[in-house]
Amino acid sequence: MLRNLISFFVFTFCLAIPPVVLLYTGNNTWILPQFWGIFVLITALTLMLIVAVSLIQKRHPEMYAQTFLIMTVAKMVLSMALALFFTVKFKVDSVIFVLNFFYVYFLNTIFEVLVLLRNLRNQI
Repeated sequence: MLRNLISFFVFTFCLAIPPVVLLYTGNNTWILPQFWGIFVLITALTLMLIVAVSLIQKRHPEMYAQTFLIMTVAKMVLSMALALFFTVKFKVDSVIFVLNFFYVYFLNTIFEVLVLLRNLRNQI
């Protein structure tokens, strides 16, 4: 589990570098003011998923795949609810919002799948 958490924090740091570079180079039009809120919420959902799946893997390894699928679907539903909330609550440019949201969402989802594959490979 410690290995997964270290990987997660390194991944999160690397994921935050491109938006920070865009902000410091003056390309503010590509980053929404609410970007960091989206970033924190989706990243927190990913962290909760990784911790929950890691704990289940240790205690009930036979339920690992089901837990991962349930947590991933829950994360997807909560993320879509977050997207709906942001589009209704804030007046944002739709193209920039989609780019910002899916940059964080898809890369976090790819990271989750990579962690799943690594854990399943180690389990066999």
